[in-house]
Amino acid sequence: MMDFKEARKALLLAILVAVSTRTAAAQGSSPAAGKANGGLDWYEAFEGSADSSGQVMMLTSSATYHFGEHFSLGAGIPAYFTRSTSTAGTTTNDGMGDFFVALGASWKRPTLNYATSLTGSVPTGDSAKGFSTGHFTFDWNNRVDHDFGILTPFIDAGVGNTISDTLFFHRPFTSFGYLAHLEGGTDVDLSHSFSLTLSAYDIAPWGTQTIFSRAVAKGATGSGGQHGRVFETNHQTTGGASINQDDGLSAGLSFNPRPYLDFDLGYTRSMKFAFNTFSWGVGVNLSKLISSRNSIK
Repeated sequence: MMDFKEARKALLLAILVAVSTRTAAAQGSSPAAGKANGGLDWYEAFEGSADSSGQVMMLTSSATYHFGEHFSLGAGIPAYFTRSTSTAGTTTNDGMGDFFVALGASWKRPTLNYATSLTGSVPTGDSAKGFSTGHFTFDWNNRVDHDFGILTPFIDAGVGNTISDTLFFHRPFTSFGYLAHLEGGTDVDLSHSFSLTLSAYDIAPWGTQTIFSRAVAKGATGSGGQHGRVFETNHQTTGGASINQDDGLSAGLSFNPRPYLDFDLGYTRSMKFAFNTFSWGVGVNLSKLISSRNSIK
């Protein structure tokens, strides 16, 4: 298991590799999409979620190189900061999560836009704190959408061996076990740099599943546990697919006042767990910020 300094060195190495292969090019934007002239994105995001079991916050540093307008390769690592309450009292934890690498591709067509991404992670985080599963994990996600004026209906679908957090839902646990995930909804352009996202999701696991709680420390016992919320009572739980199955609704508001600056607020209702989560996030594309400052001079 890597400590904080070793994980940071791994991230810096990934950034240096990307920089060394970079040609003189314009800056890119999305990790799943490319840019016509290619380029490197350096992105810093500070995000968090609050629910009845506590708070999960994370600072994620990532770098993504765009190979033209279709393909991209990125790498990054999150640092976690959590606070929870159990029968042992209030617990705070912090530490590095799993180092990840992501391959992305996207195509825009008059009928449908399509994007796909394959993300793999290395167990550099501490599973005793719920920051890692202790295993190599992967997630393959696919998205199709189409613009109808201010509405952009979309469908996201994929498979993996862990539940991945989303923009508006940072779970109080991580998991290990095969599953399929599906999300459908629409983005709504509210103008003035605001957009609204409304969606429904479903997590469909199969086989043996293991849940690692970020809310209950190893060796401690938490409170709650209604509606199958094993992550509130135990640090680690292994069982059938039912312990990890989930479905629910999400709503999120995004504000992008500058090309390099993102703000997000979200709410997710898990129907299976009868669980409410409020999320927020701030992101800065440092590559675009530096580029905009240089263009002013």
